[in-house]
Amino acid sequence: MKAKNEEPNFFTKVYQVAQQIPYGRVTSYGAIASYLGAKRSARMVGWAMNAAHQMEAIPAHRVVNRKGLLTGKHHFEGTNLMQQLLESEGIIVKDNQIINFENYFWNPKDNL
Repeated sequence: MKAKNEEPNFFTKVYQVAQQIPYGRVTSYGAIASYLGAKRSARMVGWAMNAAHQMEAIPAHRVVNRKGLLTGKHHFEGTNLMQQLLESEGIIVKDNQIINFENYFWNPKDNL
């Protein structure tokens, strides 16, 4: 049982940020890490996202690499599920990369 004043673990903090990414927007592993004060921990954010694919409340498809590449797509069921989820939100993806990434980018530091 967790003590009342105990901090949530890193993965939980990542999920709390990811849950706030708005529909039709994306962020990067590094942006989440930076927001959490762990700027060099983008890879750990990626591990958290990989573990989140079975959690319906976590929009893991909205977290991509710093260039807008769908680097985590192989962790989704089906061939192009990550791309399909993004496209269903109006985000254009070509060759596993978000077109006009900067237009869809949501930075937690600016928005939370």
